Amino acid sequence: MFFLRMIFRSFSRQFKRRLLIAVTVCLSATVSVAMLGVVFDVGDKLNAELSTYGSNIIVQPKADAVVNDLYNTGGDADSSASGTSESDPTTFLKESDVPKIKTIFWAFNITNFAPELNIHADVNCASESADSSSCKASGVPIVGTWFAKTLHMDSGESTVAGMNGMRSWWKLDGSWPKDDSAQGLIGTTLASKLGVATGDTVTLYKTTADGSRNKQQITITGIYDSGDSDNNAMYIPSSTAQVLANLPDSIDKIEVKALTTPDNDLARKASKNPNALTQDEWETWYCTAYPSSIAYQIEEVIPGSVAKQVRQVAALQGDVLQKTQAVMVLMTVLSLVAAAIAVANLMAASIGERGSELALLKAIGATDGAVSRLMLAETAVISLVGAIVGALLGSCVAQIVGHVVFGSGITMRPMVFVLVFVLLTLTVLIASFSSIRSILGLKPAEVLHGR
Repeated sequence: MFFLRMIFRSFSRQFKRRLLIAVTVCLSATVSVAMLGVVFDVGDKLNAELSTYGSNIIVQPKADAVVNDLYNTGGDADSSASGTSESDPTTFLKESDVPKIKTIFWAFNITNFAPELNIHADVNCASESADSSSCKASGVPIVGTWFAKTLHMDSGESTVAGMNGMRSWWKLDGSWPKDDSAQGLIGTTLASKLGVATGDTVTLYKTTADGSRNKQQITITGIYDSGDSDNNAMYIPSSTAQVLANLPDSIDKIEVKALTTPDNDLARKASKNPNALTQDEWETWYCTAYPSSIAYQIEEVIPGSVAKQVRQVAALQGDVLQKTQAVMVLMTVLSLVAAAIAVANLMAASIGERGSELALLKAIGATDGAVSRLMLAETAVISLVGAIVGALLGSCVAQIVGHVVFGSGITMRPMVFVLVFVLLTLTVLIASFSSIRSILGLKPAEVLHGR
């Protein structure tokens, strides 16, 4: 009861100073909870944000991947995912195997995927009887793909996959084509060259491997601007491209967009040779959403395939994540340091003002430990109130940051609050001890006599 009465009297006499301590701790708690809350949740948010700018895993036929590795040709997974080679592919994967991607362990991390059949064809936008060559082009890159194909899985679930979600950064004038139709998209450069507009019909001519000359009329539903060399191409449904090239159920590439965990030493070791991992390392790697782990699992379900991560995208995700986390951790540390300095100064000033009161306590028999515990109890109560209010405010600030920056809320993990309260406790204790040491030097006789 004695200590409770002293705490109440201290509050009434030095309310402003105690309020400043509470506000200081509150601000530090707010910054710490907000920053650490974002730090612990920013990985998935950044991956989701960056994944809107293209695929981060490319699946190719094994033969093509071996040739690319040996001769460093243009089909490398590090090159642009939308790039097309100058010649038609000679090795293929089966389009019917593509839905198996959604059966791997990390199926829910696969946010989208689209197969591609990259061929070349002659384009004629004039009538067949016309002799004019102003509306013709030879060797035009044609990409047969899915746009928004609905897949019905054996598990009873359905998913939609295709370029509609893979190319979210495209500027599209018109609408997306329908799958399994005679519709298509044309790039702005090619459209300008041919003088084609949305709604026009062009005719594609393709000489197949057996020497026959196939043709297919395509209605242009939209003109896209990709911002790169892909503007010279046309995108049509994969089934239509397969008929044109006489390559049934054939594709030569699969673009996969997946939410992944940035690489670390274990992931880099596994990407070189998974067989070199120990049993524990294997289980950790296989059960973590590393790009190399997801790629490995895709290879397991797609026969004759090699899946590789687009290393520029993976490196960008890792670098941005590390730098973002470093900035937020630095802000947390600075807020704690500022709180420690402020609390230490406020307590030192409080002890200086209350010198006669503390000396009187010592004069009537209170030990240095009892007086120190009194000061710590006061500071602890004030800091606890400030920390609780700050934690609530920090949660709100984290949500604001999440919605403004990432377009979604931040998941506040319990460990964030535990960590912040531990850090604030240590900060307040360090700041208090540096000030309370002066209590040990108080001599009641000198202080009470005004010396």
